[in-house]
Amino acid sequence: MKIITQSVTLNEIKAMAAAIFGNLVKAVVDVDRKIIAVDGELHSDLEALLLENGSKQKSLWGINLYPEMQGDGFIEFDSMINMRPSQGNRSRGIENEEMCKKIIAIVAKRIKR
Repeated sequence: MKIITQSVTLNEIKAMAAAIFGNLVKAVVDVDRKIIAVDGELHSDLEALLLENGSKQKSLWGINLYPEMQGDGFIEFDSMINMRPSQGNRSRGIENEEMCKKIIAIVAKRIKR
């Protein structure tokens, strides 16, 4: 598992995908700190890593990255950690479109294509 505070290349993400799941990398984005934890078996493992490193629970959102996909297929907003009725999110997806846009911008900044 790794916390991306600067940037990584798409090829690095592809290598991570090949090592665990083949076609995807699980990731957790801290929307306040604008960092991403990647390369874990479970979103909850990545979430714990970020919490141990100073992130706040309300700022963490789980996604999947598909490095072989282009456009909208690159990021999938799907994780059990996203189920937060207290924050108005009642599904595994991310229901707030503005939050999705923030996550897309952070991913674009941290993963160089």
